[in-house]
Amino acid sequence: MSLSPKMARLLIFSSLNHSKKYHFQIYPSIQQFMATQIRFMTRHRRIQDRSKKKRIHDLEIATERFKVISKVLSIIETLKNEPEQVIPLNQLEKYRQQINLPKPYKVADFIKKSPKLFEIYKDSRGNLWCGLTDRAEELVQEETILLKKRSEQNAEFVTRLLMMSIDKKLRVDKIAHFRRDFGLPIDFRTNWIHKFPDHFRVLKIDDTVYLQLANWNPNWAITELEKKNNNSKGNLVILPPGELSLPFPMKFPDRYKRVFQYRDQIENFQNMTYLSPYADASGLTAGSKQFDKRAVAIIHEILSFTLEKRLVTDHLTHFRREFVMPQKLMRLFLKHIGIFYVSERGKRYSVFLNKAYNGSDLVEKDPLVVWREKVLRFTDYRGRIKKIINFNNDDNLDDNNLDEGMINGVLYGEESEMDLGDLSEAYKD
Repeated sequence: MSLSPKMARLLIFSSLNHSKKYHFQIYPSIQQFMATQIRFMTRHRRIQDRSKKKRIHDLEIATERFKVISKVLSIIETLKNEPEQVIPLNQLEKYRQQINLPKPYKVADFIKKSPKLFEIYKDSRGNLWCGLTDRAEELVQEETILLKKRSEQNAEFVTRLLMMSIDKKLRVDKIAHFRRDFGLPIDFRTNWIHKFPDHFRVLKIDDTVYLQLANWNPNWAITELEKKNNNSKGNLVILPPGELSLPFPMKFPDRYKRVFQYRDQIENFQNMTYLSPYADASGLTAGSKQFDKRAVAIIHEILSFTLEKRLVTDHLTHFRREFVMPQKLMRLFLKHIGIFYVSERGKRYSVFLNKAYNGSDLVEKDPLVVWREKVLRFTDYRGRIKKIINFNNDDNLDDNNLDEGMINGVLYGEESEMDLGDLSEAYKD
């Protein structure tokens, strides 16, 4: 039986309105045919199509925790840049984008939610000013010491980024996207990048500033995965970067039972050799299995450099050409759910290293992570989420889906943050 164009359009429209539930009042064979066609059209991997069984609740909690501390740190850094570390309250509104607080919510209302960190007072003319509390100033001093201690390690990580890049140079503004994730200081662009001339030099081409590798360090051309494997065996062998056969640490969602169905494919992937992120990849064919596995190795390495073993996915996509990675990185993340986890909370997605977490906490915490958790304890967030969005929903999943909550007498919606205990309860199916 053949379908007229009009009938086909009606059937497709009906199926879309029923959100993947195909209720066709036609013969079963045609019903099967149309369902197959619609599944084919929507087969591309999207984060919204992920089932509940692939969701890792603990890492969603970690994402919310990061959102809170990210906004607070942005305000602290803004105040640190002021000569007297104070600023008129109305002027903070122009930093809305850096704080990542959307309209119509006011920065002043957000600040009032953390009175242990920020204080507001009036001058003789009645103008409101914002500054850091004594407790916050002590925390800032602690952070300065920790950043200084981490500086040499960060110089190594930035150098290793350059060593992995195809041209051995990267744009400074792109590296700056990783600044807070790596624990780099606020003066990264203006001061820090000039402190390590033996590792990298600043290069200006037209109006663009780059960091260029100064010296190749063979001791650093070893992946974090290799280091852990060698340390566990009690030896560290320095060899030129080439093919690797180390399996990636994997951890699947507890409720995802289909991992047994794909056991053979997973074993084949883990057993397949791949080029080191520090080896020359010019001979690889884009789209090949070796090409994709090397991309997994690069992303794994970059995430290993970060404090929280997570990054905003947009920041990784900026480096697709420099690190010779596939165009569709999201497809790579979703395909390897045992290695990576993607959270879509907020307006930008984040990707995690699964194995780096035990529940919602990191297995190994850098002192700067411990410091950030200390800062978080001085914030007063009591937002509420009444509804957890289904990943199969085709809506644009951002914080607009969150029910509004009352926080200290102020109504918040899109960017309201949750009490972590409330979030844990909300995620229970």
